[in-house]
Amino acid sequence: MDRDTDRYRSLTRRVLVLGGLQTGLFATLGARMYYLQVTEAERYHMLAEENRINMRLIAPSRGQVLDRFGQPLTVNNQNFRVLLTAEQAGDVEATLDRLAEIVPIDQELRERVVRDAGRRRAFVPVTVTDNLSWSQVAKIEVNAPELPGLSIDVGESRHYPEAVATAHTLGYVGAVSERELTGDPVLTLPGFRIGKTGIEKVHDEKLRGIAGTSQVEVNAVGRVIRELSRDDGTPGQDIQLTLDIELQRYAQQRLAGENSASAVVMDAVNGEIFALASHPSFDPNLFATGIDSTTWNGLLNDPYKPLNDKAVTGQYAPGSTFKMVTALAALEDGAISRDHEVYCPGFMDLGNHRFHCWKRGGHGRLGVLGAIEESCDVFFYEISRRVGIDKIAEMARRFGLGTETGIDLPNEHAGLVPTRAWKQANMGEVWQQGETLIAAIGQGYVLATPLQLAVMTARMVNGGRAVIPHLTLRFGGPDAPLYLPPAEGMGLRPGALELMVEAMTLVTSGRRGTARNSQIPEEGFEIGGKTGTSQVRRITPAERAAGIVRNEDLPWARRDHALFVGFAPLHNPRYVASVVVEHGGGGSAVAAPIARDLLWEAQKRAPARPLAGPQAALPPDTDSLGPDADSTAVADVRGGRGG
Repeated sequence: MDRDTDRYRSLTRRVLVLGGLQTGLFATLGARMYYLQVTEAERYHMLAEENRINMRLIAPSRGQVLDRFGQPLTVNNQNFRVLLTAEQAGDVEATLDRLAEIVPIDQELRERVVRDAGRRRAFVPVTVTDNLSWSQVAKIEVNAPELPGLSIDVGESRHYPEAVATAHTLGYVGAVSERELTGDPVLTLPGFRIGKTGIEKVHDEKLRGIAGTSQVEVNAVGRVIRELSRDDGTPGQDIQLTLDIELQRYAQQRLAGENSASAVVMDAVNGEIFALASHPSFDPNLFATGIDSTTWNGLLNDPYKPLNDKAVTGQYAPGSTFKMVTALAALEDGAISRDHEVYCPGFMDLGNHRFHCWKRGGHGRLGVLGAIEESCDVFFYEISRRVGIDKIAEMARRFGLGTETGIDLPNEHAGLVPTRAWKQANMGEVWQQGETLIAAIGQGYVLATPLQLAVMTARMVNGGRAVIPHLTLRFGGPDAPLYLPPAEGMGLRPGALELMVEAMTLVTSGRRGTARNSQIPEEGFEIGGKTGTSQVRRITPAERAAGIVRNEDLPWARRDHALFVGFAPLHNPRYVASVVVEHGGGGSAVAAPIARDLLWEAQKRAPARPLAGPQAALPPDTDSLGPDADSTAVADVRGGRGG
């Protein structure tokens, strides 16, 4: 009996323990189920929805670029492309064979499609080719039953209607490279394009817009079943430029007669760029649609460098166009006055070196006006000895030389204005006085871009305001405010600037002016300016004694560069221009006529007239900027050629 009682008690304890364990286990399981189904219900519901619903990005429409009068410089065209879905096509090679009867498919393209189709899931579409014509699209649609797995997709492609005329300024768009990925998911979209050069690059984020989204339902393996919702996003901002496309096109055509040249036309008052041309140019549409290796290599190896924007990146010795800077440095320093004269016998001796004037017999006795009118080298040799290279360099920088101008374009080059410290730091050598003489006439180490020369001229004729060149006029529509960088006064003596404009007037209008044959014959449109000729080779004493070889008798690459800077009209200057013709010979014969035509055309078109929309206020003395004078142009060379 006692034994049975003990056994019962033992069994009861086991049952209780097991029951307790079971109860605890079920309680734990219940608590976990409550936690998952009630407390965490929203989180797991979201995870389940994400397995069922995918969010996909939609590329936004790229903003347009317009000229100052609203003329479109870019166009977003419909881009019809062929997509191939491998699981629907079955035999991919056979499908491509049939497609090749409608659109061209070379071996390289075929191999790429087969490779991409093999790497991706069978239901993921692969782009075969794009930029199809409407005729090709129609043929594919008609033959759809014989082209299993192929479908037509519609996107956008960038087109540049002005092509070569705006290639360097606008730049172009291209596919995103790995180093250009910034974390913005839109950059990973297949076929997405971003700005690579020019305005397209500078304002890429504004032009790019904000991506849209498409909410699609997918099955367990990721295949799309249907689209649930769609937000097309925000298109990129439109950008209006200061360019006058008609003047830009004319400038490009005017340079086309030369092997390699560049030109700038800008507003002397506020720095707006009306034309920025570089020749030869290229077709940016080749890059927007995908350039082939043969064409790319041809552009790279072209001796005239069509890919280079020479107006902004080309660096040239400014030659005699620099003489006005030297004169201003001497006038501001008090080293000379308006009445200061120098006798020019055709050379100047310094130690055991002889520095020649371009005019072999010399100019006789000249003051600053006559020295600029006739571009006398000896005059500037002499005054540079009085003022020194450092003060000349300081004046040059005030006029925008030797430093980037700040234009809203990438890859601008700064040129070079040498000083004593610069030579010591870069060459470890002491500056020589003879180098000052050479720099004074814009040769030696001095380098400037065509854009810098235009800025220099603008600051010289607008009353001494440090205008900043710019291409951006406004963001958004015609009611948006105009963009106008501030232009501070340069603190120069007004009389000195007026003297320079008077001297430049004599260059084009004076009896001995070096550009007197390039004056505009129409009353009220006359120009002033300064020609320049910069040597690219050294003239030896033997050659000088035997007679300097004419430019036209030299190989193209050994000829002098031809330069001209000018302004118009003579009363209240508003337009300035600079022209550089590589290896063009003399500035008066080659560059001056081109600049004359550009300034003539600019005045007839009058792009500086007020625009619609809120006009940024100009300085109160706008109407009185610049002296009531003509302007001229001169040319010169180290060791010997006149402009």
